[in-house]
Amino acid sequence: MKRDLAFDSSERLGDPFGAVYRGRRVLVTGHTGFKGSWLALWLHEMGASVCGLSLAAEGEPNHSRLLDLRHDEALVDLRDTDAVRSAVQRFAPEIVFHLAAQALVRRGHREPVATFATNVGGLVHLLEAVRATPSVRVVVSATSDKCYSNLDTRRGYREDDALGGRDPYSASKACAEIVSASYRSSFLSMDDGRGHRVALATARAGNVVGGGDWGEDRLVPDLVRSAAGGDAAVIRYPGATRPWQHVLEPLGGYLMLGQRLLADPAGAEGAWNFGPGPAGELSVADAIDAFSAHWPAVRCRIDPDPQPQEAALLHLDCTKARSMLGWEPVWNASTTFRRTGHWYRLRHERGELRSRADLHDYVSEARVRGLAWAA
Repeated sequence: MKRDLAFDSSERLGDPFGAVYRGRRVLVTGHTGFKGSWLALWLHEMGASVCGLSLAAEGEPNHSRLLDLRHDEALVDLRDTDAVRSAVQRFAPEIVFHLAAQALVRRGHREPVATFATNVGGLVHLLEAVRATPSVRVVVSATSDKCYSNLDTRRGYREDDALGGRDPYSASKACAEIVSASYRSSFLSMDDGRGHRVALATARAGNVVGGGDWGEDRLVPDLVRSAAGGDAAVIRYPGATRPWQHVLEPLGGYLMLGQRLLADPAGAEGAWNFGPGPAGELSVADAIDAFSAHWPAVRCRIDPDPQPQEAALLHLDCTKARSMLGWEPVWNASTTFRRTGHWYRLRHERGELRSRADLHDYVSEARVRGLAWAA
C-alpha cells in the first residue's frame, strides 16, 4: 500500500525560480522515466501545467505510477515523427524539457540502431515538432557527461571540450549535442515563421541517484534489488570513479536554465555542465559503502568479465553554471546516499513514498543556504 508523505506546497515549497513556472504549460519528454518523473513532480509542486510525452512506464514498481500526478500525456515513441509532432502541437507548451532517451551504455551495445534512432533521430523529430509549434519559447535538452571525448584525465571536462564517444550510447549523446547546435544556428535562433526565436540549451549531467529508480544496469537499483531479494548485486568496475549526485541537483540546474532562457535567450543558449564537484566524485566501491551504510542488507560480488569496457575516470567542470547561473549543489555525497538509502528502505519496509518529502526538504535546505533560486 502506498503512503504518500505530501506537504502543503504553498507553505513549504514556496515559489522557487521566481515563480516563473507557475501556470505555464511545460512539456516533459521522458516523464515516465526516473529523472522525468522527478521533474514532473517538481513542476507540479510549483503550479505548472505539465504535459508528458514518453513511452509507457516500464515495469513494477515504477516511480511515475507511484506519484500518480494525473497530467495530460501522450504515450508515443520519439521515433514516430508524426505522433511526436501531433502531440507537441496538441499540448502547445511554452517550455520543453527533453529527457526521453535510451540511457544505458550496455543496452546501447546490444541495440545500437535503436539507441541512435531514439537519441539522435528522436531529438530531430522533437525539434521539428517545436518548429511547427508557435507556442514554444524554450527547449532544455538533457544529454550526458558521456558526450565528451573521454581521455580518462583528472581534469574536469568543460563545455567547449571535444565531443566523442567510444560506445554507441556515448556517441549518440555527442551526436545529440551536434544536432542541437545545428538546429539552434540554422532554425531556432531566428524567427523561422513562428513570430519569435526559440532558445535552446543542452544540459550535461553525471550519474544521478535517488529514490524511484528501478532501471536495469544501474548501480543503486541493482543494490536495491539485492537487498530486497536477499541476493548479491553483481558489480562492474568497482574502482571506476563517477560524479554522483542526487537526481534533484541537475533537475534544479535544468529549471534554472529554463528560467534564464526565458529572460535572456541569447545569453543562456549553448551547453551547460551540472555535476557535484570533487566532493561528489566517488569510486563505485565507495558509493556502495555509502549506500549500504543505510541499508545493511545490501550484498555485492564483482563481475569477473565486465563487458563492455567503461571509462575509469569521468569528471565535469561546472564553473560556467556556478558563475553564470549561480547554480551549486545542495546535498553532498553523504547526504545524497543517506537520503537515497532511506527512500528505498522505507519504501520496502513500510510502503512509504518519500519523494515529495525529499523535494520539499531539498528546496528548504537550499533556501536556508541562501541560494537565490530557492527564495
